Amino acid sequence: MEKIQAEVDRHGAFVSDLLEEVGKSVVGQRYMMEGLLIGVLADGHVLLEGVPGLAKTTAIRALAEAVKVSFKRIQFSPDLLPSDVVGTMIWNQAAGAFETRQGPIFAHLVLADEVNRAPPKVQAALLEAMQERQVTLGGETFSLPTPFLVLATQNPLEQEGTYPLPEAQTDRFLLKLRVGYPNRSEEAEIVERALDPKPAEIRPVVGPEDVVAARQVVRSIYMDEGIKAYILDLVHATRDPRAAGIPELEPLISCGASPRASIALFQAARAHAFLRRRGYVSPEDVKAVAPDVLRHRVILSYEAEAEGKTVEEIVRVILEHVHVP
Repeated sequence: MEKIQAEVDRHGAFVSDLLEEVGKSVVGQRYMMEGLLIGVLADGHVLLEGVPGLAKTTAIRALAEAVKVSFKRIQFSPDLLPSDVVGTMIWNQAAGAFETRQGPIFAHLVLADEVNRAPPKVQAALLEAMQERQVTLGGETFSLPTPFLVLATQNPLEQEGTYPLPEAQTDRFLLKLRVGYPNRSEEAEIVERALDPKPAEIRPVVGPEDVVAARQVVRSIYMDEGIKAYILDLVHATRDPRAAGIPELEPLISCGASPRASIALFQAARAHAFLRRRGYVSPEDVKAVAPDVLRHRVILSYEAEAEGKTVEEIVRVILEHVHVP
């Protein structure tokens, strides 16, 4: 434990500097920034949902500059083609042969802006990159850079011209973050910064190699057998709430969380402990990340929707009833 704690202290020293540097462009939104960092440290993609103007794109761009990685933004739209994302084969007349032209997916950090506006074919192309960390072009497979993360945004208000993400794709996101409005004092500072003609300059704090090293430390963070059992109990409670002693939830859940939810809880809880500079996982780490891990994996029934229930309410009830070690 002492050795693990020493590694966490050594490799986690950049976290506060990174948050401070990103704070030059983003006011407040601590929850969102910690969620993005958990995605980076746990090697998992993150889906951000919120109304326009909440600094989702600004935060992701600032994070890429502070981590000093390659960054690409893809503005998703209904007329987008798979080749616009992953690339294509083009004919080189001078060489008399086809050559590969890689798309914007070949970057460390990819911002999929308004991802739910892309048609199903584009979603399918993005799915291979997210799951396999590779792209197939013209029968040849190309590995994506390390680290590789898709940070996607979607607007919950607009429904026209959108293609709701299939469950198979949302399940690939480690976390789904609900981004809220800033408070009054934060918004006053946002306005002041917007009126300042000099844009904020963000300096690199860490590099890709530091992220890879930190991920190794995150994987080594100690997790007690009781915590592991607690995570499994939480996930199984979404599938069989009656067996978990919460029979009132049974008619409200159409489909429980998949095994990816268990894996995601393990990874995200360790990353959360790393952010708190601890070499071990506590139940509070699991509780902190559980809503973001389960939010997009628990499917509500028609009865729950008719009663106006939300996934957050269901998860909160499960966290209140499942025994904490």
